[in-house]
Amino acid sequence: MVNRWTISYPLQFVDGDRIVREYQLLGLRLGKLAPGLVDSFTGDPALRRQVDDEPRPHPVALAERAALLRRELVGAETLAEPRRRFLDAHLTALGCTARKLAGVRVAFVDEVRAYFQVDIRPGNPDAYRRAHARLDEVLPGRGSPAERLADHRARDAVPPRKLEAAVHALSRALRDEVRRHFALPAHEAVEYEVVGDRPWSGFNHYLGGFRSRVAINADLGHRLSNLPHLVAHEAYPGHHTEHCRKEAGLVGERGHAEQSIFLINTPQCLMAEGAAELGLHAAVGPGWGRWTESVLREEGLRLDGDQAERVEEAAAGLLTVRQDAALMLHDRRASEDDVVAFLRRWLLVPERRARQMVRFLADPLWRAYTTTYVEGARLVRAWLDLRPPSGTLAERYLRLLDEPMVPEALAEDLRAGVPRLPRGAGRHPPPDPAHRR
Repeated sequence: MVNRWTISYPLQFVDGDRIVREYQLLGLRLGKLAPGLVDSFTGDPALRRQVDDEPRPHPVALAERAALLRRELVGAETLAEPRRRFLDAHLTALGCTARKLAGVRVAFVDEVRAYFQVDIRPGNPDAYRRAHARLDEVLPGRGSPAERLADHRARDAVPPRKLEAAVHALSRALRDEVRRHFALPAHEAVEYEVVGDRPWSGFNHYLGGFRSRVAINADLGHRLSNLPHLVAHEAYPGHHTEHCRKEAGLVGERGHAEQSIFLINTPQCLMAEGAAELGLHAAVGPGWGRWTESVLREEGLRLDGDQAERVEEAAAGLLTVRQDAALMLHDRRASEDDVVAFLRRWLLVPERRARQMVRFLADPLWRAYTTTYVEGARLVRAWLDLRPPSGTLAERYLRLLDEPMVPEALAEDLRAGVPRLPRGAGRHPPPDPAHRR
């Protein structure tokens, strides 16, 4: 059998560590052209200083560099296959970003595929109608489902003066739940700040050293039933937990320096957002409504947990509506007013909320990002369900936090229909970052 890794480079040794370093530099250089692209960088500070001292790069040169690194990666036999696969996927995404910055027009669905390794298509309106019918069944009162859902959300609103206390209470409780299943570094910590005028509801700023700052956008208003999802997504067991475990395990123990940079519009975003969207499912599971009700009661907040869970389950059928809106805006060139009307019709949200969603979809950096939540949640949920009969949800979820996985790998598992065990399964436990600090 011909080895495709040696046929291109039969006599040439390619330094894998150099490719990793060049990948980090490429990401940092693109970040100079697209502020916000570098979500976090906890690697060698000398690399950031080097890029800061350089002239402003040209995007065409960066696109060419991404392509060259992909070709060289084929011969980097010092890197294990999962690392080469991770780097190839991310260099593909960065190459697309560089070409767009250079003015190359890329079709929206092709852009999404290059960034996230998924093909997107419109959802099914019949599924949305069924979700509306289910909401009609579970929402009490009179009026249309939209009117009753608005009443439900009004009753569910978090009083602004109670927002910070509720967030901290849920964070403490979720941290305790996560520590029952997943080891965390002894000195990890999350600080929260309430902000405004942002296109998102919450954002995790990973600071390195097992610390995060989570910003909560107060302008949107928050609901008691959604708050545990938000905190689980951003902190425990979502983004903060993943950053901590990857910094301790992949970077600290195994030397995967490519994991010390997190770049927007790359496959790691779809993996991270998909896992974070399933955070409350992994940490608490069914019964999360009553669990939340109990936690918030201590803060003087009242929630009907069972009803919250029923409404959430009914609304789950509307998952792809936001992605449909992105396709309307960027693929079919619909007007913003038409997209707002679409969101109001199917998501049953007020105009102010729909326009906030369109603001996110129209942002040049974030326009494709909704796919990470929609397709990420679908892909990760299906993959979590495809676990060995003897395996637990926590064990399966932990792999997402600890391994350099890409969406195509999960999709391959789903096509095969057989759970793929981690390398070395049964010989030793996964890294335990709690014992490192």
